[in-house]
Amino acid sequence: MNERCVPVPGSERSVAHRVRPAGVLDGSTAVEATVVLRRRAEVPEGLITGPETVSRDELARRYGARAADAELVREALGRLGLRVTAVDLASRRVTVTGTADEMAAAFRTRLVRAASPDPTGGEPVAHRHREGPLEVPAELAGVVVAVLGLDDRPQARPHLRRARARAHRISYKPSQLAEVYHFPPGTDGSGRTLAIIELGGGFADSELDTYFASLGLPTAPRVTAVHIGTARNVPGRAPDGADGEVLLDIEVAGALAPGAEQKVYFAHNTDQGFADALSTAVHDTPTPTALSISWGAAEPFWTDQARAVIDEVFADAAALGVTVCAAAGDNGSGDGVGDGLPHTDFPASSPHALACGGTRLDADPATGHVRHERVWGGNAAGGATGGGVSAAFGLPDWQTTAGVPRDGSPPGRGVPDVSGVADPATGYQVLVDGHRSVIGGTSAVAPLWAALTCRLAQSLGRPLGMLHPLLYAGARPGRTTRGFREIIDGTNGEFSAAPGWNPCTGLGVPDGTELLASLRELAPH
Repeated sequence: MNERCVPVPGSERSVAHRVRPAGVLDGSTAVEATVVLRRRAEVPEGLITGPETVSRDELARRYGARAADAELVREALGRLGLRVTAVDLASRRVTVTGTADEMAAAFRTRLVRAASPDPTGGEPVAHRHREGPLEVPAELAGVVVAVLGLDDRPQARPHLRRARARAHRISYKPSQLAEVYHFPPGTDGSGRTLAIIELGGGFADSELDTYFASLGLPTAPRVTAVHIGTARNVPGRAPDGADGEVLLDIEVAGALAPGAEQKVYFAHNTDQGFADALSTAVHDTPTPTALSISWGAAEPFWTDQARAVIDEVFADAAALGVTVCAAAGDNGSGDGVGDGLPHTDFPASSPHALACGGTRLDADPATGHVRHERVWGGNAAGGATGGGVSAAFGLPDWQTTAGVPRDGSPPGRGVPDVSGVADPATGYQVLVDGHRSVIGGTSAVAPLWAALTCRLAQSLGRPLGMLHPLLYAGARPGRTTRGFREIIDGTNGEFSAAPGWNPCTGLGVPDGTELLASLRELAPH
């Protein structure tokens, strides 16, 4: 090969965690990769932070990829034996296919067969594995910003925790939390679409019908599965794994916003699958009001290119009016890395995602009266809310006055932004593959906030997009903002709760009625 090639910035891939060899990779195996192109122009910061939004067509025309760039990729990679099978200029994605040998040669890497632990708790997963950077022909320098999918190791884990037998003292029907957190009365999310990302598992309509009927809701949500690539909605195979995540998300969102239509996007658990699912959901029709993400991994486990691509998808989401809610993680301030240092979870650490942390809630389920609420951290069921300071993203303008610790240089983005009950010992009553159980984790907080967002948007008559500048308005060290009940007790390991924003529970838990009033004043339409 005589092509002059250049590295793809941020494509450096480290060895997978606890990886082991798994035989010989067949070089004739078909491989599909996602090539992400540059924008024709950067999205203005004012459009991202709102409150104005644009249509999908306008976003594509102004800030999508150029057709000429896609054609250049087709020509350059075609010379190397690869074929372009799909182009989406709006989301800047080009799908290319080839054999494993052709892919390795085209992108100047080595692919091997390996196995890594299944993050949902099953048997080790066999996958393709690579190390080091990727390269592309020199004429694609600056045109190609990422190449995802050559290495298809498991990328993310579901952020849920099951209550151990007899460990939970109290639990809640998700619908009861609307009283606890004062969701705006007279709203149910009607006229809104709530998107959910899943990287495994599935749901059955009959089970959802049974569950929602048991809550006595006046209406049950319409739930539709959307398949990304060859991934499918496959229920009933993983009651202790991914099915628990899928049903927790759908049931929490549906109980709290039963009038919102749910679209559940199923993708393979790889960086490519994750990014493709997010892009598909954000650019779908109708545009979702809220996007709930309960999967993630510590920042060091991602490539720079994957983090950048997903963060840019969230910027698109904000411009379109989509509010992205992401679980902050269930492994405390270390986020499961195991090096004794604090880490934040991605995609929650993206400054364009509403990072959702967790609490332990002692309330009367019947009346919603809160006796006490503290940080989720250290209990019989195990686990603790994620939270801390990002090493990958700088401190956003809207968070500069909130009191985020400035240990790094430059200072980093603080996580989480908001919270809700997550401790499995005070968890959510759900139905999973025919079994009623209690589940917690920050996984449940993301759909809770997505549901609240749909109800706020319904009342306001407009999408909310990126909420952060409004939520943080007036935040000062030691003082939270209107619409929140601050959490001042507890720790997640490295960090402790305190008045105002803190790296355990962010601004606090919602008072939905007060939050609605605040949004009316801050962003009148």
